[in-house]
Amino acid sequence: MNSSNDPAAEIRSRIQRHWEASERGDVDAEHAIYAPNAILDYPQSGERFSGRSKIQAQRGGHPAERHFTIRRIQGAGDLWVSECVITYDGAPTYSVSIMEITDGLVTHETQYFADPFPAAPGRAALAEPIPAGDRQAD
Repeated sequence: MNSSNDPAAEIRSRIQRHWEASERGDVDAEHAIYAPNAILDYPQSGERFSGRSKIQAQRGGHPAERHFTIRRIQGAGDLWVSECVITYDGAPTYSVSIMEITDGLVTHETQYFADPFPAAPGRAALAEPIPAGDRQAD
């Protein structure tokens, strides 16, 4: 089915292009998905960036070498979630991005970050390893 006839496929494609542009370092393409008055929240640091230009400026000034690996993009309607591994200077950080979409553009994004940690030995009998192809941060 042509994505232009399927609004969900079009939004998924736009989000995929956003992350691909992030990986390439194409800041203009990366931020084309945001509405001019979009809000980006980082709850863990308590920061809010209001407006596409501020979102782009704070990301553009990041000193680390970054790489983005998309684990999955899920959503429907006006709410979409991306699970990513963002590697900063060789160290992986897991990220969840929650995007609220209006008229095809992100109006509010909340992004959470988590560093990997070792599995607790006490859970070993209950757990199984995530297959290597699904982890993408090894």
